[in-house]
Order: sequence, then C-alpha cells, then structure tokens
Amino acid sequence: MNTNPRNAPFGSVLAGTMAVAHYRDGAWGPTEFRNTGPLEIHPASHALHYGSECFEGFKAYKHADGSVHVFRLDAHIARMQNSARLLVLPEPDPGQLRDAVLEVIARVRADVPEAPGALYLRPLLFGTTPNIGAAATPSTEAMLVVLASPVWDYFAGGMKPLKILVEEHAQRCAPHLGMVKTGGNYAAAMGPTLAARKKYGVDQVLFCPGGSVQETGASNFVLLRAGELLTRSLDSSFLHGVTRDSLLTLARDLGYRTDERVFDVSELLAWARDGEAALSGTAAVLSGVGTLVHEEREIPVGDGQIGPETLRLRNALVAIQQGTAADRHGWLTRVR
Repeated sequence: MNTNPRNAPFGSVLAGTMAVAHYRDGAWGPTEFRNTGPLEIHPASHALHYGSECFEGFKAYKHADGSVHVFRLDAHIARMQNSARLLVLPEPDPGQLRDAVLEVIARVRADVPEAPGALYLRPLLFGTTPNIGAAATPSTEAMLVVLASPVWDYFAGGMKPLKILVEEHAQRCAPHLGMVKTGGNYAAAMGPTLAARKKYGVDQVLFCPGGSVQETGASNFVLLRAGELLTRSLDSSFLHGVTRDSLLTLARDLGYRTDERVFDVSELLAWARDGEAALSGTAAVLSGVGTLVHEEREIPVGDGQIGPETLRLRNALVAIQQGTAADRHGWLTRVR
C-alpha cells in the first residue's frame, strides 16, 4: 500500500493475496493462493489479441461486530458465467470461484476497511491459448484470477450532483454484447467519454442510440420521483447491473411503482423538469445527476441537486450492505 492509501484512487491499492486457477485439457485445475503480483502469460495469448476477457466487481463489508460479509456474491458469479458463455470462454466453476473469493477475503481480512469503506473484489477471466491465428476460434485454455482492493469512502469529498452528456448517435458497444462485463465495452466508451469531458466538462456520457435511453459507459441509469422509478428494460445491449437489480427490489419494498421499459430522450427531458436522475453501480451505489447536456444546452434535473428519492434508495441499500438494516433478501454471504 502507498503511504496514504485512503486518498488513493478507487481500485489502485491491492491487497497482498490473490487467487489463480488455470483451465487446461478441458478442466479447471486447483486454485492457488499467492502474493499479488505479475502473471506470466504467453504474448500470443488469445485475450491479448482477440479480447477474450471478462470480469466482475463487487464488495465485502465489515460490520460493526467485526464480521465481514460479501454483497450478492452468487449473483456476480452467475453473471460472470454468462459473460464467459457469451464470449465462448471456459466457464468458471461456481463453487470453485465462490471458495476462491471467500478464501482471498479471509486471508486479507485485516485489510478490509471500516464502513463506509469496503473490500472490492475483482475476479478476472481471460483466454490464454497461444495462437495469434485464432481470430475465429475460441480459446481452449484460460486463467481465472481473483484480486482484492481495499477502498475507502467513495464520497470522501462530499456527494456532488453529476453532469452528463445525452448522446443520441454513438453506441456504448456492440448491442449483442452489451450485457457482457468485458474490458472491450469499457474501452469502446472511453473515447466518447473523454471527448465529452473535454468539450462540455461532463462526468459521463449517457448513450441513447437512435434516441433510446440506455446507460453510461460504466453505470446503469434510473429516473426517480416520489413513489416512482423508471429504468430501461433488460436486453442484450447493456449491462444487467446487480446494483440496479438490488435497487429495484428495495424500491418495491418501499412501495415505489417500478417501471422497466424502453423510453426515449424526449421522455427523459420531460422527467427532468421535476424529477430525479441517477447512475447506479458497485463503486458509488447510486449517484445523483444534476445536469443534462443536450444539443449544446445545459438542462437542470429538478433543482440541479441530488434528490431526496436518490438519497433514500441509496441509504436503504448501503444500510443492508453495512449491516445496519436487516438483510431480508439473503444478499449477504458471511466470510468465516
């Protein structure tokens, strides 16, 4: 760790132990636990040339009694299996991956920060078949790695409303692979996002190809107002966020009317007059949007601040994660 780890960028501090397993000859080998450090991979590895790679991201939380709990571990494992399937990679064995995650956490338990910090977990799967001619052939060998990263208060400087560009032409990624958590999708969104930051001073780009509201480069998008939540219905074009799913469940518990459907930019702009908008994801949970940039105009969302419904839902989910509210849905896995 660096001398001031609490001030380090999210994900830049790594715990001292990682898990590694190899897939060869049609089967997964045993999981090895080793010091976090460089991996030896062949320069002709499939992932380096043809993007056969996927990953997950989720957190483990230390509760007031000192116990450590992983939030929605099984949902993330299931999503990683689906990503591997869609990328034609060897699927991780769910039991082996689950055990690897829990063992890594157990070995670095002393590095799990107190709330509002957490231990961020990053399983990574990539193809290792050494063949630079395999553009149309799936990798028959793979490596699975589990990294852990202590992260501290995401909003240490205070929560601030986001400013996002509404982009009606560019797509975040190939529509049939949007639901895959793969690095290529994030790389595809990086150029448009950096260009928008430079030109408009925005935090993110909301991709709305053909005028249909979708998601930003790294987060799902939701609209809120008193008693209502609207978000894009699931399809293959965007990531099926576990945080998104959790927020929808909590919203129903709290009596919100939840609506999952396709909606367009004109409806978004109408909602923004007196409603709220927010981005959901593992890192920040739920971040309020204060301004939309559309057709060279800045449009406030509601009063331009983080709205009460956004804070209510975020606080409800964080309370479960941190153990100050009951886990009615069995989302937490205790680390022994």
